[in-house]
Amino acid sequence: MKTKPFLTLEDVKIIAAAAEAEALANNWAVTFSIVDDGGHLLWLQRLDGAPPVSSHISPAKAKTAALSRRESKIYEDVINGGRVSFLSAPEIEGMLEGGVPVIVDGHVIGAVGVSGVKSEQDAQIAKAGIAALVGTP
Repeated sequence: MKTKPFLTLEDVKIIAAAAEAEALANNWAVTFSIVDDGGHLLWLQRLDGAPPVSSHISPAKAKTAALSRRESKIYEDVINGGRVSFLSAPEIEGMLEGGVPVIVDGHVIGAVGVSGVKSEQDAQIAKAGIAALVGTP
């Protein structure tokens, strides 16, 4: 029997605090979500001024990163490259940059998704949150 790490509530709070700090330091109004390795929502936080739709996009990006075990940007790049068939992939809806997996000891234990600013800024916030827990994502 193998074992693997998992996100605790305390871990989620660490990620959330760092993501919030990164967004506020840059004056970015975003929503960020944290999910477990199965894409199940553990945390959603919508900062003041964040667009309402970001509360739907953020968890979708996180779920995509968790289930696929890779950054959601990969899907955006593939689709922009002409492989639009990925738009019909089951259970994957957030195929935009801003979803980043949380990896510990080679195991994907969850993901962070951010929505509300430019995609690369969304990813920056997600990575800042993850870095507070595990170092460089």
